Amino acid sequence: MSQPLDTLWYTRCPVPTGLGIAVQKGWLEQSLSHQGTLINSLRDSADQAVRESHFDHSLQNSVRHGGSIPAVWARASGRQTRVIGLSWADEVQLILTRPDTGIREVKDLKGRRFGVPDWAQAQIDFTRAQAIRGLENALKLEGLEVKDVELVNYHHGGTFSDTAPAETAGVSAFSPRRAGGQNGELTGLLRGEVDAIFLKGAHAVQLAHQFGLHTVIDTGSHPDPLIRSNNGTPRTLTVDQHLLDHHFDAAVAILAAVQQAEQWAWAHPEDTRRYLAREANSSEYWVIQAYGEDAHQRLRTQLEPRSIEALQDFTHFLHRWGFTPGPVAVNDWIDPRPLEALQSAAARAS
Repeated sequence: MSQPLDTLWYTRCPVPTGLGIAVQKGWLEQSLSHQGTLINSLRDSADQAVRESHFDHSLQNSVRHGGSIPAVWARASGRQTRVIGLSWADEVQLILTRPDTGIREVKDLKGRRFGVPDWAQAQIDFTRAQAIRGLENALKLEGLEVKDVELVNYHHGGTFSDTAPAETAGVSAFSPRRAGGQNGELTGLLRGEVDAIFLKGAHAVQLAHQFGLHTVIDTGSHPDPLIRSNNGTPRTLTVDQHLLDHHFDAAVAILAAVQQAEQWAWAHPEDTRRYLAREANSSEYWVIQAYGEDAHQRLRTQLEPRSIEALQDFTHFLHRWGFTPGPVAVNDWIDPRPLEALQSAAARAS
């Protein structure tokens, strides 16, 4: 039997998600108001252990919508979490170089230096994982492997949750720039220390334009979804097992709020771009460049076979590269019951 939920902790990445819009619109809070549930933000907490739950999903009665790497790592590390939805909002995933390197196409990367981040103290270095994934996916299109390039590490101190919220005004929470200042790989590229780097999302297109960089490839626009599959494609909507076991109605309400926000977005493109710009800590212009004119229509949280297949493929990559301590069976990780409950309620109402 579902019990009333006293407190829900929520967190999302600074990227387009239905949960982010649901929070901004107040619909997440409304969805649980009949239970008197207190809604708290992980990333606004003054307690670093609470903020770190964005990555390790250690906090009971919490929901997370965002990049899949920390979610996969937490599951592989033994956290009792479940996926209740997957969203797929394609974004630019750029391999960038300076115009003077002579690198024009992916095949030109062979034997060249590729800068990658190294957050050695973080529980899971999602920035390194997504950079290597983007590089590997690009190289395989030309029959090349990561070993065909020279990886140059840029070491960053601390973790992604070090900085308290009061010190991060104007900076996206849980972004690599919070604790590490400037992007070391980008600086290395501009200084000529490396020949290419990987960046994604709104800040990628903005920085590429700002510094006049050449885009070798955008794997985020490739027709094969497995080439586009990376940290943000798909994004996982996860809750802890305790929430499902003891507060199932709350899990359904969370998913309902996410889908409500997405359905609103489909009909309000301009307003949605403003919301997404706030989520990404960017401008509406760069949001359009990164996520497309139809970004409002890409917000759909379901459990589509394509997303499940891509997530499983991505978990294999993470395990093969040693980013996770063990494999993850995605079908076992998914709990379809909240989505089925929503669909049944919608069918009864129609």
